[in-house]
Formats: sequence, C-alpha cells, structure tokens
Amino acid sequence: MQFSQDLSAINLDNTVILEYIRQEVPMQHFLLQLACLVVVLYVAISYNGEKKRQKIHIESKWFELLLTVSVFSIIFDGLSAYTVNNLDSVPAWLNTVAHIGYLIGLEALIFIMFLYMLHITDSFPRHWWSKLLLYGPFALVCILGVAFIGETEYRVGTLSNYAMGVSVYICFITAGLYLLFSLYKFVQGWKYIEKKKRYSIGLFIGAVIVVTGIKAVYTELLITAIAPTLFVLGIYINQENPILKELGNYQSEMIMGFATLVESRDDSTGGHVRRTSQYVELLTWGLRNKGYYRELLTKDYIHNLIMAAPMHDIGKISVPDDILQKPDKLDDEEFEKMKKHAPSGSKIIQDTFGHLSDEQYKDIAYQVTRYHHEKWNGKGYPEGLKGEEIPLCARIMAIADVFDAISEKRCYRDALPLDECFKIIEEGRGTSFDPILVDVFLELRPQVEEIYKDIKHAE
Repeated sequence: MQFSQDLSAINLDNTVILEYIRQEVPMQHFLLQLACLVVVLYVAISYNGEKKRQKIHIESKWFELLLTVSVFSIIFDGLSAYTVNNLDSVPAWLNTVAHIGYLIGLEALIFIMFLYMLHITDSFPRHWWSKLLLYGPFALVCILGVAFIGETEYRVGTLSNYAMGVSVYICFITAGLYLLFSLYKFVQGWKYIEKKKRYSIGLFIGAVIVVTGIKAVYTELLITAIAPTLFVLGIYINQENPILKELGNYQSEMIMGFATLVESRDDSTGGHVRRTSQYVELLTWGLRNKGYYRELLTKDYIHNLIMAAPMHDIGKISVPDDILQKPDKLDDEEFEKMKKHAPSGSKIIQDTFGHLSDEQYKDIAYQVTRYHHEKWNGKGYPEGLKGEEIPLCARIMAIADVFDAISEKRCYRDALPLDECFKIIEEGRGTSFDPILVDVFLELRPQVEEIYKDIKHAE
C-alpha cells in the first residue's frame, strides 16, 4: 500500500513538473525570440547610424534586405510561437496569419541568405531566363505555402505546441535546399573569396545549418530565430560594418599617397599612379563584363588589384636619381640597374605588407610589382615569364603602365599622340601583351580617352 502511495506521489510530481514545463518553455521560447529581435534591431540601427555619421555611400542592398527580412521573420516567429501555445484564447485567424508570416519569413530569409552568397561569390545570373529560374521557385514555394496553410496541424508536444503539415514541410524542405545551395556556392567560390570573408561566412552558414538541423529533429524547440541572428551579427561584424569600409577607403588613399610620393622622384607629371589605376579598373571590369577570366575576376579580386596598382613602381625608390632622372636614353648598364626596380618592389611589398591578413591583396600587390614588365612572348623581365605564366593582374598592369608611359611627357622624350599610343598597344598584341587584353582595351578606347582627358584637365 505504501509503495502504491509513493508511486502515485511520483506520478503526481511528474505531472506537476510537466505542466510547469509546458507553461514555462513557451515563455522561454518567446523571450529567446525577443532577445534575437533586439540584437538584429541593434545591428540595423548601428549600421544605418554609422552610414549617416560617416557619410558613407555603400552599395550593400543584399545585406540591407537581409536585415529587413530578418526583422520580419523574427517578429512573426515570435508571434507564431505565442499563438500556437495559446490556441484556446487566440483567434484562429490570428494564428493562421502568424504562421503564414512565419513560413514566408523563414523561406524569404534563407533565400536572401542564398542571394547574399551569390553576391559574395559574384555568381548572380545575367540572363533574364536564368533570373527566372532563380526567383521562380521561391515565388512558387511561397504561393504553395499559403495555399496549403489550411491543412496545417497544431500538435501538442511534451514541451510546447508546434505546427506541422504540408505548408510546413514545403517551407522546411525548400529552406534546407537553399541552405545546401548556399554551402555549395561557398565551397565552389572558396578560393576567390577574401580570406577574412571565408571564415566569417563559413562559420555562420555552418551555424545556420546546425540550428536548422536541430529544429528539424526537435520540432518542439522554437529556436529558428537564432539562425538569422547569428548570420546577421557575424556578417555585420566581419564584412558590412561601415566603419571597416571607411577604414578601407583611408587605406586606399594612404597607398595612393605613398605611391605618388615615390613617383615624384622621376620628374613625372605626378598623375601616373592615378591614371594607371583608373586604366586598370576600366580594363579589368571590361574583361569581366565580356566574360573573360570571370572566375578569377571577382569583385574582391578587382578591388584588391585596383588597390595594388599604385604600388607597381614602388621599387623605383631603390633606383639612383641619376638613372631615374636621366634626360637621355639609358645605356645597357643603366637599364640593367633600372630593371632591378621590379624585384626590389616585390621585396618591399613582402617586407611592408607581410603582416596583413588579406592574403589575396598581398599576392596581387607582389605579382603586380614584380611581373608588370614581363612580356607575352617571354622576352620581358625579371624572370622571362611567357603567356599565361604571367599572372593576370600583371598582364593587366602592363598595358595600363605602357599606355600611360608613352602618352605622357617624360624627362627623356615628349608625349606621343593618342592615336600612336593605341597603335603601339595594338602592335604589341601577342608579343608584349595578352591578345585578349589588347582587344578589350582597344574596344574601350572612348572610355580610356575620357580618363586621360579628365585627369589632364584636373592637373
């Protein structure tokens, strides 16, 4: 008899505990989602505040859209968590609206994450039909989710109530597929993504996948809001903070100023590094837009090349003034000394920028500095590289450097007419320069002339 009484007491205690858990857990879920919302709102306010304070114009539409959708998603996530656990007191229409908003918000959130990955890896489709294939499935899933919301089942779990049914399955399955696509694009574009971005994106995609996986196994755990919060916070801290981008602009100006200071020793007009940087930018984007070297020419690569271009002649700091400023043609011995500026410059890059964490920038700066005098036919210096043995960034720099050198007055000669300058570049096709780069450069002649005229006018 005593045993039966004890057993009844235990069962009673378990019932009380479970009832307490069922009352407490939904509130904890709600508080978790509220905390996530506060974090995302803080990021949004900080992001916009820093943009206005620093007066920074930043093209980050996908991150801004991600912020907006995250707020929307978390709000409806929290609302649906409340309504599903208060079915006896909440109007049915409100519960339905909350779950429609939750499912569409979750789907949109994962889809925007996928679009952000396409943005980071420069993988956005260019043709209308490929864009239709990209956006069409998302729109269809949203329509189907709303259409089948009436078949949603609201189940009573051990810890909390939760929703299942056709709409939920459609949302979770497609969200999982988009996450896998995001992971695939990340892995595919790994080597073309800046090192600092690799780790941040990889870490937070991994976190989102883990949270989603836990939610799929333990359906009662209403923890979906953690995923966008981790992703948004990580991306903001490591990539999209306006202050970091402004510091990048300061770095660019410092590099340009240092390069201009070095350049001023050879009695040039003072605009060589700025002109060549603009020619490099024009040619690089021209190549990318025409589909050449597209895998390599990511936005990060182009940005780093433009940043590195002013440093291409930094090795001239080691060349004696009597050679650098000689008003006549250099003799063989003097020219051999002049040629040393390329390897000297690459050593300066190694010594000066070796501590930087951005491996891609260091590599490009080194290659541009060391190899921009190599020729397509293998008769350049310092190593006599041939064809595609020469890094692409150096081949681009070579055309920009030569064109500007012959189009400007130097201490040993007058500037050549632009027609003759373009003719020299054309004649160097397949001998001095990469044929593809020459063809694109000549096609861009109107823009090249515009850059030349604008900078000359500014001087």
